[in-house]
Amino acid sequence: MATRASALGLLAGLLGACAPERPLLAALPEIPQAYRASASGPADPPDVWAAQFGAPELARLVAQAQEQNLDIAAASARIVQAQGQAEVAGAALYPQLQGTQNASRTLSPGTLRSKEGPFRSTISNRFDLGLTASYTLDFFGRNRALAETAQDLALSSVYDRDVVAVATLATVANSYFLMLAAQDRLRLAREDIRIAESVLEAIRQRLEVGTATALDYAQQESVVANQRASVPALEQAVQQTRNVLAVLVGRTPESMSVRGGSLDTLRVPGVRAGLPSQLLFQRPDIASAETRLAAQSASVMAARAAFFPTITLTGNAGVASLTLKNLLRPDALAASLAEGLVAPIFTGGNLEGQLKAAEGRQIEALEIYRKSIIQALADVENALIAVQQTAIHEKLQLAAVAAARRAYQITEVRLREGTVDVVTLLNIQLTLFQAQDQLTQVRLQRFHAAVSLYQALGGGWTKERATMVFAGPVTDVEAVAP
Repeated sequence: MATRASALGLLAGLLGACAPERPLLAALPEIPQAYRASASGPADPPDVWAAQFGAPELARLVAQAQEQNLDIAAASARIVQAQGQAEVAGAALYPQLQGTQNASRTLSPGTLRSKEGPFRSTISNRFDLGLTASYTLDFFGRNRALAETAQDLALSSVYDRDVVAVATLATVANSYFLMLAAQDRLRLAREDIRIAESVLEAIRQRLEVGTATALDYAQQESVVANQRASVPALEQAVQQTRNVLAVLVGRTPESMSVRGGSLDTLRVPGVRAGLPSQLLFQRPDIASAETRLAAQSASVMAARAAFFPTITLTGNAGVASLTLKNLLRPDALAASLAEGLVAPIFTGGNLEGQLKAAEGRQIEALEIYRKSIIQALADVENALIAVQQTAIHEKLQLAAVAAARRAYQITEVRLREGTVDVVTLLNIQLTLFQAQDQLTQVRLQRFHAAVSLYQALGGGWTKERATMVFAGPVTDVEAVAP
């Protein structure tokens, strides 16, 4: 309950004085004390989680994607755009100073000076140098609220970039495991072809001595043909997944080589999910939703401040002369100071509509923030369930493969002795092939579940590290991904 109280206090601080007339502070989702599918206790996923699988090639691919992925680069560019907008919005808080310079030469016709001739045209020069300063007094906080809105949106763009980064790195890992699984299935398919061809040869020998029929031989030929037919699709999967990895690391397929290997050589790391309350500070999507809520709250303040007058101070100072040599004399000095006030009296409901729209966006942002918390908790629970169940599934499938292999070995001996019929052999043979292929797919699901857990826990992301690249509306952006 302490976590819930602190979360409510945080939200109250965000919404506080800018809440609309109807109550906006809805109860946040109940944060559980522990995950249902995991033991309680504080724990953080490792920052460099890709290295936990024991595949140096995968760790290199993840590092390359972190630096070169084009989706992450595009998201980083959006940070620059948002920071530029924050600078524009923040400029209204400061005086605006402009310099002016004019030089003109005018020919005036003599017919404008006299009604009767002789008419003489005149030529005159004018030189001006000046400064114009203006400042809007932000008595009611509208400009500051707009600046805070833009700054919050810029910070949110940093978190959005990190959302892209976490998802991209998880996709790299899942694609790499998919390629390894395809390679494992390809090796199994070739081994199955060898076994099926060996059985075919045994049936051929029995056919020659009259203990097998042509139908038995044809059935086994069909098994061999089907096993051979499975190879091209697996080859295609391996090669196309390599191309997917190339795109993820920002390179062309022709310029990149991925060796791969086998899922059997890797390990499934164990990671404790920690406390659910930690998730509020480990997920960039939650941080982004929270920051957008703060931005919309500031927008409501700005919409309310628009109902009050706007006071602007304007000053001009400069020098003017008909000749350039007299331009800098004290006598050429000219100055003015003005104050202007603009107060809305009747806008036809424009300001009321803008306030209502801002309040609606604020409520929408609140609901999105609440949903992001619920979805994050569900993601972790689902990932924990997948990790547990795929581990059980793999253990059971290993037992199924071992049993199928023992049955096949016994059947193969009896086949050569002529004490088993071919139909039984075919069934046991296919059972072994399918069990081995299913085991590879279950192992792939287990690795995917581990990656999903890392991703659900934020992939080692922390708000503190993300905000290191954002120190206000004016800052340089470094591509720092989780």
